[in-house]
Amino acid sequence: MVGYGFMGAAHSHAWRTAHRFFDLPATPVLHTLAGRTESSLVAAAERYGFARTTTRWQDLLEEPEIDVIDICTPGDTHVEIALAALASGKHVLCEKPLANSVEESERMTAAAADARAQGVRSLCGFSYRRTPALAYARQLVAEGAVGEIRQVRAQYLQDWLSDADAPMTWRLDKDKAGSGALGDIGAHIIDLAQWITGQDISAVSGTLETVVPTRPAAGDMQGLGGTGDLSGERQQVTVDDLALFTARFADGVLGSFEATRMAQGRKNAMRVEINGSKGSIAFDFERMNELEVYDATAPAGRQGFTRVLTTEPEHPYAAAWWPTGHGLGYEHTFTHQIADLVRAIGEGTDPSPSFEEALQVQRVLAAVEASSADGSSWQGVAPSAAAKNSISTSTSQERTR
Repeated sequence: MVGYGFMGAAHSHAWRTAHRFFDLPATPVLHTLAGRTESSLVAAAERYGFARTTTRWQDLLEEPEIDVIDICTPGDTHVEIALAALASGKHVLCEKPLANSVEESERMTAAAADARAQGVRSLCGFSYRRTPALAYARQLVAEGAVGEIRQVRAQYLQDWLSDADAPMTWRLDKDKAGSGALGDIGAHIIDLAQWITGQDISAVSGTLETVVPTRPAAGDMQGLGGTGDLSGERQQVTVDDLALFTARFADGVLGSFEATRMAQGRKNAMRVEINGSKGSIAFDFERMNELEVYDATAPAGRQGFTRVLTTEPEHPYAAAWWPTGHGLGYEHTFTHQIADLVRAIGEGTDPSPSFEEALQVQRVLAAVEASSADGSSWQGVAPSAAAKNSISTSTSQERTR
């Protein structure tokens, strides 16, 4: 694994746990943890369960006992590490967004395609797909439970940057992060909306806003008690604080998207709602074990959203865990991700989301940025290869554009 921060902790837990709850074709071994600062690296390796450490991630490529490289670093490093790992024959798990630009993502996708021919697998870490309720939502949509999709709305609301004196982090530096709320959390709802509906986004119109233009340098914690009495250096924020955009899907359906880290009181409100001709489904990650399902075909006196507790053995992933009604948490999505990846490697199949799917999300991010930069005009999004090869049979093709 390269990187040992927030995502490093979540991924490490998943690598340690997956084989204990899922029947996998191989048992993961936490071999080596790579990072820049040796003292904190060694402490993290001991805490997470890695046997060895190195301050050169390149050392991982030269170790024959290592089969998988897990990339948990800021976005500006993804392309270099992933290309080198794939070239060395290592399977790759890369955190999202795939990279900081479409061009970098295209290079990574091409390298993944070449490596796939040699049996090397790659996966982009859109872990929310592995939430049982969301996986079940996708299943319901595919089965026609909501009928013809008419509208999609998605929000990702957090508040950890609401304080104007919260310190600067790498996530607020465009050179490292690529974008702000748009790429950090907006990428998740873009991926989920496309995955659940089975349709790519084909065009967007959006606006990005930086609400707090400067923040205290990371080492300067003076004045962070809400007084605003700062005496230290402030650094320029070079990414968006919030992103708003409308989107048109390949079949003509309209969607609305909102991503912000400035929504006071919303800790991790990742919400998706699909409205169709026969009903609706709605989800909020702050109640991650629940899915709301509305059946418009029910008799008028019995209509209303039904709360489905997605902890039954019939629900995706749930059978591997606890008795009915005993809910799962955020960390379980990562465990499911590792279980799916290890199973794919063992079976010689391609895990999803692939780098190609992640590239399509990157194209949507770039189109939103371009739309905001030139005044919110509609920007087209190039379709994925899978979309190019498919023919939609939806009656919504006749929809007025």
